Amino acid sequence: MARKIPYMQIRGGSSKGLYFNASDLPADEDKRNKFLLLAMEGTLEGDSRQIDGLGGATSLTSKVAIITPSTSPKADLDYLFVQVVVGEGRVSTNQTCGNILAAVPHFALETGLIEPGLEKTTVRVKMMNTGAICEITAQTPGGILAEKGDVAVDGVPGTSAPVICNYLDIEGSSCGSLFPTRKLTDIIDGKEVTCIDNGMPVVLLKASDFKLSGNESVEELETNENLKTEIESIRLQAGRIMNLGDVSNKTIPKMCLISSPLNGGIVNTRMFIPHRVHEAIGVLAAVSVATACVYQGTVANEIAEISSNESLFKLEHPTGAMTVQLQIEENNKQPKILKAGVIRTARILSKGEVYIP
Repeated sequence: MARKIPYMQIRGGSSKGLYFNASDLPADEDKRNKFLLLAMEGTLEGDSRQIDGLGGATSLTSKVAIITPSTSPKADLDYLFVQVVVGEGRVSTNQTCGNILAAVPHFALETGLIEPGLEKTTVRVKMMNTGAICEITAQTPGGILAEKGDVAVDGVPGTSAPVICNYLDIEGSSCGSLFPTRKLTDIIDGKEVTCIDNGMPVVLLKASDFKLSGNESVEELETNENLKTEIESIRLQAGRIMNLGDVSNKTIPKMCLISSPLNGGIVNTRMFIPHRVHEAIGVLAAVSVATACVYQGTVANEIAEISSNESLFKLEHPTGAMTVQLQIEENNKQPKILKAGVIRTARILSKGEVYIP
């Protein structure tokens, strides 16, 4: 008999995934990961089609959130993010995900882990992958989770109610410091790069250094095998100097090609996550990129078009743009990022039991 486990499938931002209460999953990590693979792909051998599971056959739709009441006095909920590596028969917990994080209040409200406020519900969530805290506010007029609203997220059809995410103290959450190499720029394989971690480890590269305009389509970049080989070589070397060790089987650092903006943003991006090209840009990756843009001496700052006293930073990507709000403390040398915020939307797609073979 197949084992049945309660789950919810929720879209958070421009991703979607399966959400579980930790108490419904095996406590043993290895067994838990096997359950997640079977739920998403239907096999432990790896199936890129995910035809026998609930996954959507892309990295953006092969995500899992595991939620539990927090043991930390600073948080209400603990959130562990698990990335199912499509078709490889394995999962990764080396990174977190800001899009999936945005829907944690939806899961918690629907399952009774938290009580709704009369207008808004704010919950502090500890990201167990990194230890950082995010303060998330969902709209709950009359104590009911709002579905309708006028906020649009590029890469998602229609509009919905806003979910406000404020990231607290995320500097160096995976690498130990904001600029883990202790430099604003490094040279790897003859290319000038910036390695940064403000919630997500990212390596920034100038598209022009690869003889690209930076406005290539996802399909063009996906089929450019020479480019992907060059970027992977840089990524493997960057991982070591970013205190991440051997990253050959890790989903971090992300790799971001940057170029001049075309549609009113501060910079144009093409994100490798790390081997597929993102149709948009991840939330925490966007925070790291925006942060790099305001630090003089980075490859991003060299290209970015930023007005003085700016706090909203629009990052262009293949399907539109994402805006990041940075609360910046200015000083005589370099700025300090006090808080980073983004606006997302979320929608509960289904709720029930997934059958584990």
